Amino acid sequence: MDTNASGTVVELVDRYIAMWNEADAGRRRGLIARVWADDASYLDPLLSGEGRDGIDAMVKAVHAQYPGHRFKRTSDLNVHHDRAQFTWELGPEGGPALVKGIDFVVLSSEGCLRSVTGFFTEMNVPSQSQ
Repeated sequence: MDTNASGTVVELVDRYIAMWNEADAGRRRGLIARVWADDASYLDPLLSGEGRDGIDAMVKAVHAQYPGHRFKRTSDLNVHHDRAQFTWELGPEGGPALVKGIDFVVLSSEGCLRSVTGFFTEMNVPSQSQ
């Protein structure tokens, strides 16, 4: 992969964010196929997914837990070699962010995501015990 082509990496990450926001299962699976390598993995403090099926199941679970919420990228990308880093947030459309975080990405030689490791930097999730 030409790691100097940061525009290509930006497009890939923007499709990754679109994957998180896609509620339609068929369109989401199409995005997953375009974004993730076959042997991809995702890990954050609450979720993990192995392979495209595991990643799809994980995103579906987030939609079930937070219906109507949207992810958005909140920073430029830092890119070098086969690595990238950016920040993001999740919140209701037009509302305040419930979760903010940072993702660290490893790219495959084919230009797909091989792995993503996410960290939460801020959590404002209301208590579920109501």
